[in-house]
Amino acid sequence: MIAMPQPPQTPALTKGSEIKIGRENISSTYQLIRPHIRRTPVVEVDGSDFGFDGIDLVLKLELLQHSGSFKARGAFANLLMREIPEAGVVAASGGNHGAAVAFAAMKLKRLARIFVPTVASTAKLERIRSYGANLIVTGERYADALAASEEWAEKSGALVVHAYDQVETLLGQGSVGLEMESQDPKLDTLLVAVGGGGLIGGIAAWYSSRIKIVGVEPEAAPTLTRARESGCPTDAEAGGIAADSLAPKRVGEMMFPISQAHVHSVLLVSDDAIVDAQKALWNKLRMVAEPGGAAAFSAILSGAYQPAAGERVAVVICGGNTAAVNFDLTQ
Repeated sequence: MIAMPQPPQTPALTKGSEIKIGRENISSTYQLIRPHIRRTPVVEVDGSDFGFDGIDLVLKLELLQHSGSFKARGAFANLLMREIPEAGVVAASGGNHGAAVAFAAMKLKRLARIFVPTVASTAKLERIRSYGANLIVTGERYADALAASEEWAEKSGALVVHAYDQVETLLGQGSVGLEMESQDPKLDTLLVAVGGGGLIGGIAAWYSSRIKIVGVEPEAAPTLTRARESGCPTDAEAGGIAADSLAPKRVGEMMFPISQAHVHSVLLVSDDAIVDAQKALWNKLRMVAEPGGAAAFSAILSGAYQPAAGERVAVVICGGNTAAVNFDLTQ
């Protein structure tokens, strides 16, 4: 086995560690994972193309990240910062996290077993298989795959790489915020899709209320909305068009206090609005985003989020793992 590099002065982290999820550790994590990930581009678009004038709109293109989503950041953070046993790693995923862990394991020459539910798209299953991981399809939802993965970890000794409720995962995803700030330091607002909350938790920890962070989640999977209503992570519905990426039972315990401190608000969008956003991204920018990847953009397009005049708004287009492209190619 190859010895895995460790970040300078940074101990191997565990879920129970006291390592702060904040700017300093996000920055040191970024230095560690930087050779293994893409610094994804941002593109500024004319709001009038989408029906709103006077708005500076910037898109952060995480769908161009390795394995097709932002998840590669957290995956590499886990595999580089933690001790990997001979049994390798195990992950449960709606698809994107599994693809990212499989990709990172392939690159770092580690074994990986990925559990996904039956709602995972064919495109995501094919990606996971292409990276050489052992793929297990089980249960209807993410929670079912998670239970199966935990059973395998206990039996095999494999290291669990959690999709969102893990220190390293949050630190890795926070690097999206680090890059975004360096690419557009004059940003006022950033819209981020929410599933388990790893992405918005990491980004919010990086910005620490210096800009407005707005979460966007499907009406059919209101995990952070329910948590904020209850005052703690709690079970929510787990359906809708983006169920393979934005529909765990509940948000993570680790991200919730971060969101309480640094997430301005959370908006709900319909499945129809998400589909409209996918079509608009294709028709105007020739960009193919999966439903979860287009969810944050749908908040602006549908009017769920209404920017003020002159407000500089960015949206994370967080994933592009889809084979369902039924858009009008003649436009």
